[in-house]
Amino acid sequence: KENVESRLVIKTRRKPYWQVKSGPFTQADFRALPKTHWTLLVQDTDKHVPVLAALLDHFRFIPNWRIDDLMISYAADGGSVGPHMDAYDVFLLQAQGTRRWEISTRPHREADIPGLELRQVRAFTAQQDWLLQPGDMLYLPPGVAHHGVAVGACMTFSIGFRAPTDAEMLADLSGLLLERAGREARYSDPDLVPADADPGRIPLPARRAIRQRLRSTLQLDDVALDEWFGRFITEPKPWIDPQPLRRPLTAAALNRKLKTAGSLERDAAAILAWFPAGRNGIKLFVNGCCHPLPARLAPLARLLCRQRRYPRKRLAQHLRYAQAPRLLVDLYNRGVLYFP
Repeated sequence: KENVESRLVIKTRRKPYWQVKSGPFTQADFRALPKTHWTLLVQDTDKHVPVLAALLDHFRFIPNWRIDDLMISYAADGGSVGPHMDAYDVFLLQAQGTRRWEISTRPHREADIPGLELRQVRAFTAQQDWLLQPGDMLYLPPGVAHHGVAVGACMTFSIGFRAPTDAEMLADLSGLLLERAGREARYSDPDLVPADADPGRIPLPARRAIRQRLRSTLQLDDVALDEWFGRFITEPKPWIDPQPLRRPLTAAALNRKLKTAGSLERDAAAILAWFPAGRNGIKLFVNGCCHPLPARLAPLARLLCRQRRYPRKRLAQHLRYAQAPRLLVDLYNRGVLYFP
């Protein structure tokens, strides 16, 4: 499928000794593979195969908004992606077959290999190694170099976590800054004096004025920054974002349908988080959107974030508040919730 992020990594005998192909793939692509030394990587399998999302429930000791995805790698004998580092925490769960993992906690630099779309490290020398059997799991902190090689055909589940870089956050935050600055706001200097014989010089008053303008634009209070982060960290990948319904329901129609269906479920690609906002409210974030709610709906926010299936009996106690049906119908019409 077009919205499934996948790669084939094949070890070759010619420089740069690795070949990387991006999906989608056809049966002909797999028939053309060698018998050994290749790996198929599929990202976000928990979003595409809902039954796999249940596996992530075992990692709920880490907040939802920090969990990224479940990646599955299938490898033929000798299959690998080479020694590399991840910039985030990762749990490697052996699902089928056997894979040998080698790690090194020494400082490593990433290799710059022309023509290779694969991040590897230079001069990897293992300090420890393990042979993982089905059910075994290896935890790797950020920045620990590791190298996994399939011993026979095998399948490994990789549970990764979100760790946005400062550059990614600043790039997204710039949108809020531009919005607050306003398109019509413009520099002006009504007290400009003649440049005389030195027109190339930027005078101190002009520099001070620019500093003041930009610093005032960059000043964001905690409320604005907190709301921006809630939107940012729950923004799903665009190619797996649930699609809104073509024929939206009303709150009354949703309630009638809920009585018949008995429950609602959350789309596996939906990302939810919340926090208290002042004395009398909370903010619920769903796929990059902020929903200000009264504090009495905090239990509903917790329920929506904690579970994927919502029985009507659990929802009924919250539906007496007017904001709750409006919230649920909005999430349903956006494709975040659906009837099983």
